[in-house]
Amino acid sequence: MGPSQRLTARTMAFVLAGGRGSRLKELTDIRAKPAVPFGGKARIVDFALSNALNSGIRKMAIATQYKAHSLIRHCQRGWNFFRAERNEYLDVLPASQRVDEVHWYRGTADAVFQNIDIVDSYDVDYVVVLAGDHIYKMDYEVMLRQHVESGADVTVGCLTVPRHEASAFGVMAIDETDRVTSFLEKPADPPGTPDDPDITLASMGIYVFRWDFLRDLLRKDADDADSKHDFGGDLIPYIVKNGKAMAHRFSESCVKHSPDAPAYWRDVGTVDAYWKANIDLTDFNPDLDLWDTNWPIWTYSESVPPAKFIHDEECRRGLAISSMVSGGCIISGTEVRESLLFTRVHTNSYAALTRVVALPDVVVQRSARLTDCVVDRGVVIPEGLVVGEDPEEDRRWFRVTEAGVTLITQSMLDRRAG
Repeated sequence: MGPSQRLTARTMAFVLAGGRGSRLKELTDIRAKPAVPFGGKARIVDFALSNALNSGIRKMAIATQYKAHSLIRHCQRGWNFFRAERNEYLDVLPASQRVDEVHWYRGTADAVFQNIDIVDSYDVDYVVVLAGDHIYKMDYEVMLRQHVESGADVTVGCLTVPRHEASAFGVMAIDETDRVTSFLEKPADPPGTPDDPDITLASMGIYVFRWDFLRDLLRKDADDADSKHDFGGDLIPYIVKNGKAMAHRFSESCVKHSPDAPAYWRDVGTVDAYWKANIDLTDFNPDLDLWDTNWPIWTYSESVPPAKFIHDEECRRGLAISSMVSGGCIISGTEVRESLLFTRVHTNSYAALTRVVALPDVVVQRSARLTDCVVDRGVVIPEGLVVGEDPEEDRRWFRVTEAGVTLITQSMLDRRAG
């Protein structure tokens, strides 16, 4: 299939980025989950957008709703290279009561329904519906090709997960041809697959449709008073029952940096999962390769100086071991280990950071010791603060997770100081 025949050239990506992500607790008090920083300089939404761009999709729309300002600003700054004269578009679609004066987006399907006229204006044959809040690399062209060749009404992106873990997902029962025979939301007893009864297919929240089919289905769903207007809850089960739904396995389209690398997909929807996925990047050979120039993760790149490490005395040495340190950071007499520091983090003498995820513009004052922490953007860690060594004391002021990770925000520190 030559470049002129690529299905992605006749496709748009519709990214659903309206959710709060409440399990991330205070990290989403001021921003939607897709706008949460990840990996040192990116945002979570950059993974879905980069996959679309690297797959060859040049028409995209992002539906936003909950506290969307930082997400919209990020897209304006980091994704403003699309050129309309080349038939490239990236539209941000905030919930704006476009259908009537009563309803904001009532569900994931309603977010597309309310923008039917905008999708029509793109003049595309296919729509890839994406969740804007997962970390993974995937070539959507492979999934599109399967969709067309199978003659499906919808193709659902699927992860293979152990059957005993699948109760947390929307899961699919399939036949020998990968046709979906039932779609179950978080079942107590998940079905196996025909080739392996111990494996279950779980939905990734990625769907491929022909646009003319989806448009008709959205209009029918909008008129259904009993519908919650949701892809996973309403549209997909309807197609399974009345049409042809096919499962697409992520292992067939995931982008790996080496043939033996695992198929990497993470929902960083809890503080523990978010902390671990970031800290994992500091491994000697991480499962997620952010250095791969063949499938880059595009984002807003700020103009900042390189990271700087200063002081070389006993107990006052600026160093970082098994860590990722972003541009604009100043590590002044601080020992940093197995940590990930975002842009412009500034640490001071005699401090120590171990397995810390520090978001942009964090300041760590002298003699502070942080272990197993997530520090929110712009937080100033006071002089001598020790976190991560006494869980009971930490719980008095901060949020400590089941796995023992401490989330620190400025409002928590202000309460403690007050």
